[in-house]
Amino acid sequence: MEDRDVEKTYTKEEFVSKLRRLADCIEKNENFRISVAGEALYVPDRATFSIEHERSEGSHELEFQVKWED
Repeated sequence: MEDRDVEKTYTKEEFVSKLRRLADCIEKNENFRISVAGEALYVPDRATFSIEHERSEGSHELEFQVKWED
């Protein structure tokens, strides 16, 4: 499988909806399905979760990360 690194911008409403669906799946120990830039992803219930904060020259970035192995 080839490497991929994409970022997609969503409206606040779309972002909230996706986070809510993800949270519901995590809580129920269910797999999560999402399409990002035209590719369907299936996040297994064995995924791990982290939150990352970056700061540089007055700019902040907060990332909610979901990781898993094939």
